[in-house]
Amino acid sequence: MIAVAGGKGGSGKTTTTLGLARALSRRGARAVAADADWDLPNLARLASETADGTAETDARDRPTVVDAVLGGGSIPLDRRSPTVLAAPDDPDPVDPGPTFGSLGEALPDDAAALLDCPAGASPDAAAPLRAADRSLLVTPLRRAALRDAAKTAAIARRLDCPPLGVVAVRASSVPDPVADLLGCPVVGRIPARAPAPLSDSAVRSAYDDLARRLAGGYGAGRWRIA
Repeated sequence: MIAVAGGKGGSGKTTTTLGLARALSRRGARAVAADADWDLPNLARLASETADGTAETDARDRPTVVDAVLGGGSIPLDRRSPTVLAAPDDPDPVDPGPTFGSLGEALPDDAAALLDCPAGASPDAAAPLRAADRSLLVTPLRRAALRDAAKTAAIARRLDCPPLGVVAVRASSVPDPVADLLGCPVVGRIPARAPAPLSDSAVRSAYDDLARRLAGGYGAGRWRIA
């Protein structure tokens, strides 16, 4: 599993999780996008609001991360569109650490699974990083955001979830020092397109490029691409 992480809220993690999952589906992968931000969950809502007529469903009808774990792999995966797993309706009695660990075991080995992580450095933010084997940093190119992304990268490495690379969002270009600061390559650049970036062809193309890079690198031998 890949933990999609960044330092602050609003850095583009949820949009990137969904945009990348959809791009992987367009390549024929069985993609799963799971909401790991249980305090401020919005992945399922974003997926429903930006659905393009594919098999994606209403936010209220989506299975949760807990459903996937308790179902023991019974959640159907569709190559036409990613399976979006919502946060649990009542997260208080659920321990996120074991839940994300069990999610990895419940999903097929060849599924491309992405965890939309919380912001910050709290125990809840660390839980998906502990469960995933690699991380993907997402950040705009603002000084404060880059500092926070560097802190997130350090935490991810301490938790044995080293970054595959960084995705610069709302960026027209990426200066070379960004890769040096974060200690990993720039694997994606997503242009700024408001107010609905996931509906923009240039943004979709950028996520397609990111999916191609990840499928040819980390995903080679892991993900089954139809």
